[in-house]
Amino acid sequence: MEQFLMVAAAHFLALLSPGPDFFLVARSAMSAGWRVATGACLGIALANGAFILTAFAGLSALRPDSALFIVIQLAGCAYLLYIGSLFIRHAGSSSLAATDHSHPPSVQTSWWQGLGMGLVSGILNPKNALFYVSLASMVANASLGWKLFYGLWMFTVVLAWDVLVAMAIGNLRIRRQFSRSLPWLERVSGAVLIALALAVIIHLLWR
Repeated sequence: MEQFLMVAAAHFLALLSPGPDFFLVARSAMSAGWRVATGACLGIALANGAFILTAFAGLSALRPDSALFIVIQLAGCAYLLYIGSLFIRHAGSSSLAATDHSHPPSVQTSWWQGLGMGLVSGILNPKNALFYVSLASMVANASLGWKLFYGLWMFTVVLAWDVLVAMAIGNLRIRRQFSRSLPWLERVSGAVLIALALAVIIHLLWR
């Protein structure tokens, strides 16, 4: 039980630190509403689940010094630079008035698009790969049953936390109150994502 509390606390504290996934959920919720943003939430949770399964299985491909791990980090940096530039370029172009969901077919399409973006964001997030590899070392001696429990717990917590963030930010009343701040949120989010990518690239060059 003590080990579980340590793992659960470390995992939840990592969720509290804003990263690419958080900004994607926040922007999706503010621009399209929390229901559509749940697609991105599920995609992010599935990506986390893939990293959890891979790291807990002990595959050497995700060791920090492996070539594949470095390739994943570089691909993640490229994605962060791309999505960050999009956030900045299209800042202010999202219409909060369009989030009343008066056209169900477009909402359905947007949900699936959000699912894809969430999956890509989670897979190409350098922080996710590094974090779960580090976390797996804490439970290396745990039984298979406990590892399955840890994995299911973390997947559920990631999904529940992201949905909670989406519901809080995507609330119609809150969106109306913060409609003027959306362009700045997009610009700041884009700048942070670009800064994260550059920080990882610099770290890889200087290691």
